[in-house]
Amino acid sequence: MDDLTRDERELLESVESGEWRSVKHRDREVAKYRKVAEATFKKDRRINIRLSSKDLAALQKRALQEGIPYQTLVASILHKYVSGRLRETGS
Repeated sequence: MDDLTRDERELLESVESGEWRSVKHRDREVAKYRKVAEATFKKDRRINIRLSSKDLAALQKRALQEGIPYQTLVASILHKYVSGRLRETGS
């Protein structure tokens, strides 16, 4: 277990402690959530936006850390904001 990351160790402990349960009608559930994901991330419109070089560099760096393209990160942030799942935190 020494070669696992902290997250991997926590996941393994969670599985081994019996916290995970099989889903009834797995194929149906997978199909349902696949449709939701496709509808959520269907990109059928294009926008242009001007950003400062500093903000763009920060977005690209953050996307690299997440392992996703920066445009996908921007789209995800915007989606979370308009769906009410992204809130501004106090300064």
